[in-house]
Amino acid sequence: MQDQIVSPPSLLSSSSSSSMNKKKNTRSCDVCKAKGFYMCKLCKGNATIEWSPLYDPVFINPCLCPTCDGHRIQRCLNCLGSGFIQ
Repeated sequence: MQDQIVSPPSLLSSSSSSSMNKKKNTRSCDVCKAKGFYMCKLCKGNATIEWSPLYDPVFINPCLCPTCDGHRIQRCLNCLGSGFIQ
């Protein structure tokens, strides 16, 4: 038997066809509207939250949002940032 040598263009065509099959079997995410991200739910897009170490706060400090790290958006947890769900 002879060993078959696979050229790089044939590798690319097989990988692209498998990605096309994945897109056919998926649907767009309704939570993020197929964007893959949405506005941060903790800071509501402000990039900061009000925080105080005491229960009855004397001083309220604005702090960087720990969920979005100040970027104001967070990755969609429904589709894990891809925009599509299976």
